Amino acid sequence: MSTLRRLHIVCYDVSCPRRLRTALVLARRYASGGQKSVHECWLNAREQGDLLADLARLIDEDRDRILCARLDPQRSPMFRGAGRLPCDDDFLLVA
Repeated sequence: MSTLRRLHIVCYDVSCPRRLRTALVLARRYASGGQKSVHECWLNAREQGDLLADLARLIDEDRDRILCARLDPQRSPMFRGAGRLPCDDDFLLVA
């Protein structure tokens, strides 16, 4: 089995708060970055299999979802949309 690590994005949508925390712990074992339920992970084939097997045992197949997609680290990220400042004068934005 290859020891070459490749960049993956691992996402999950877990309905139960307890299982959601467990999924976060599992993903962070392999994550190099991420937030909430989306993580960048450099995984070799064995690590990817282990992570997906652990997450598969955790989820409720009727209500929860997992996505693991390999990314090309040579490509630039694409952004959609743009953030806008609030336009309500009743609020003060402190940066």
